[in-house]
Amino acid sequence: MLEENYTLSNGIKIPKIGFGTWLINKNEDAAKAVKRAIETGYRHIDTAEAYENEVGVGQGVRQSGLERHQIFVTTKLRAEFKTFAEATEAINESLAKLDLDYIDLMIIHSPKPWSEFTKDAHYFKGNLAAWQALEAAYQAGKIKAIGVSNFEEVDLQNLLDHAKIKPMVNQILAHIGNTPLKLIEFAQKNNILVEAYSPFGHGDMFNNQAIQAVAAKYQVSVAQLAVRYLLQLNLLPLPKASSIEHMKDNARTDFVINAADMSLLKSLDKIVYSDDNQKFPVYQK
Repeated sequence: MLEENYTLSNGIKIPKIGFGTWLINKNEDAAKAVKRAIETGYRHIDTAEAYENEVGVGQGVRQSGLERHQIFVTTKLRAEFKTFAEATEAINESLAKLDLDYIDLMIIHSPKPWSEFTKDAHYFKGNLAAWQALEAAYQAGKIKAIGVSNFEEVDLQNLLDHAKIKPMVNQILAHIGNTPLKLIEFAQKNNILVEAYSPFGHGDMFNNQAIQAVAAKYQVSVAQLAVRYLLQLNLLPLPKASSIEHMKDNARTDFVINAADMSLLKSLDKIVYSDDNQKFPVYQK
């Protein structure tokens, strides 16, 4: 599965499974993790300005021994940047920190600043301004594809109505026990690939007995079931792992969940996130 790709609306190929680097805060650790992931077979690395590890991610990519075009690198524009000028500056800073000739995919991290994430304002004007900076970098060849993250339907519609270039990706929180099917359907109808971050519910999924039972039926781990579930919804999962064995296990998805079990998994009650996880805005909605 690590060798397979989706095709974005502009024709760019993107590996079907990515390696996430959230909470790998030290550049030295990020470089090691990225190198391990690439050695394991991953060809899609996901980072963000807010993770503060772009320097390390870039080092890992450059030290991998592979040619640049063989690795797909995603980073994200800080959620707080909602003007053309600050977004343009941030794009150039990401390029400098990664120290790569180009970025494969850059996305707006959130339609709202994180401090406002659970509130009602949508920042339509600011998101359009930030998007125009991404469009300019895309047209200049600095970025090969552009997209968004955590955007709801109304936020996507703002760009669909007013932007020159349609978003190619929407990266959202999606996993068994929290699958926003209506948003996914809206994006896919508009030829927007949906990426799924935190495919394991930031660990809270592993203790769910209903999910454990389905995984046992297929003789796979909960993590493998979680990744396969997302792939069968035509989503792009972004699992994170610290060990090489877990990196390998997460990508072993050569089985098929039958239709009845897919329906069961889609209909499960929403997972209640732990107190430790609810400190992050994305788990508070």
